[in-house]
Amino acid sequence: MKISIIVEGRTETAFKEALSDFLRTRIARMPKLDFVPQDGRVPKGEKLKRLVLALLADGTDHVVALTDVYTGTRPPDFHDADDAKRKMLGWVGEEPRFHPHAAQHDFEAWLLPYWTTIQKMAGHNKNVPSKNPESVDHGKPPAYWIKEVFEAGSRCRSYSKPRDAKAILRDKDLSVAIEQCPELKAFINTILSLSKVPVIP
Repeated sequence: MKISIIVEGRTETAFKEALSDFLRTRIARMPKLDFVPQDGRVPKGEKLKRLVLALLADGTDHVVALTDVYTGTRPPDFHDADDAKRKMLGWVGEEPRFHPHAAQHDFEAWLLPYWTTIQKMAGHNKNVPSKNPESVDHGKPPAYWIKEVFEAGSRCRSYSKPRDAKAILRDKDLSVAIEQCPELKAFINTILSLSKVPVIP
């Protein structure tokens, strides 16, 4: 089985390895995960529909779209993860092989459970912004918090998603983030369900 996962460009490098490592612990016959990176963000409207239908026509069994709630636009494209999923479903239409998901409020929310690692990498002891990673919102989304701690730290460099997110997740137990982040759990459970193995309760 082949599952295409539409992501913003930089998310692929940061997340694919950690995701695959976790799924291998639960799925005996792994599906082929085909990450489909976009130019900075997941497309909207007809553009998303065309992409999904093209992937399905090209041999993909299922398509998962993973967008950030916070896309950097003003006014925001989405109010929250539920709004993002609802809109993507509306854009694509009646297609049972399409599965929309959203990181609330951005992918970096799923890194916040590893704040101790972030502190060490940045060389700064700034406090974690929230015990609930997905509550860190539009006013100052998780990526800004991580960027801020890196720039304030003794390493004197900025946060780079492809380099630093991958390093933050390296050798980490993804179930730590899954436990704290309902939208990450929902995303993982879609892949587990499609693979016909038990989902995470």
